[in-house]
Amino acid sequence: MSETLVYHNTPPALLPMYGRTLLPKQKQTGGDISIPNLSASLLGISTAGKNLKRYQQVCGFKAHSHLPVTWPHVLAFPLHLKLLTEKSFPLPLLGLVHLRNTITQHRPIGTGENLDMQVRLGNTVNSARGVEFDLITEARSAGRLVWEEASTTLFRQSDGEGKSGKKAPPELERYPNTENMKAPESIGRQYARVSGDSNPIHMHALSAKAFGFPRAIAHGMWTKAHALALLEQQEDWQNGALSVSCQFKKPLFLPGTAQLNWQTGEKGWDYQVLNAKGDAPHLTGRINWL
Repeated sequence: MSETLVYHNTPPALLPMYGRTLLPKQKQTGGDISIPNLSASLLGISTAGKNLKRYQQVCGFKAHSHLPVTWPHVLAFPLHLKLLTEKSFPLPLLGLVHLRNTITQHRPIGTGENLDMQVRLGNTVNSARGVEFDLITEARSAGRLVWEEASTTLFRQSDGEGKSGKKAPPELERYPNTENMKAPESIGRQYARVSGDSNPIHMHALSAKAFGFPRAIAHGMWTKAHALALLEQQEDWQNGALSVSCQFKKPLFLPGTAQLNWQTGEKGWDYQVLNAKGDAPHLTGRINWL
């Protein structure tokens, strides 16, 4: 059974939804997990909200007449949270792991342009390590698709059979261009204020320790946005239609430093965010010019 929620101009309020994240979910034991066909729409939202300038500053984007490619993700976040806190959604929000993110921008979106946004759950895959699903977001302007995103999330669930050992990671390839990245201790809180995404593992060392992390970790979507903000400033960057994918790897602990490492090409760029030593990835990805 499918369910669609529709909002006009104003997204659902975040605070009540965060309250619902504390409510217990039925424990998932054995068998495949079914993700319901939920969707939510937000009609006529302005892209030039009060947080846009602050978002650009927090992520390092220069001011332009068009939006940062990652900004519609922030506009859609209340819809994401709404679906993940619905009673019919079977998994606890805290503990979900963001694996991958792919954004396709069919054309640059002008600052202040109004969008209609829709989010739905889909592409559920049950595997030995748990259940994966996508948050699929589409943004339309005057009825035409201009931006879309798939965020793949994992709920870990052991199959009870055990594993003989982890696979060795692929050999790390180094690219010719490198620039340093800094992630201050406060960046999780700064990003939360402009995005609304207040996951405790990003906010403070004390709250992160409650979830098994020695310190707070940078938000994956901040890391992706900051990397893109730096890449946009490179001479060969192409403003236009593009697809930007990434896979989230090892956490970036706060405060921390990292290396943005990339190579350019005619059809696209490969990029990665490495640890300070340059021998392990926090994020790997690809930009394709469309």
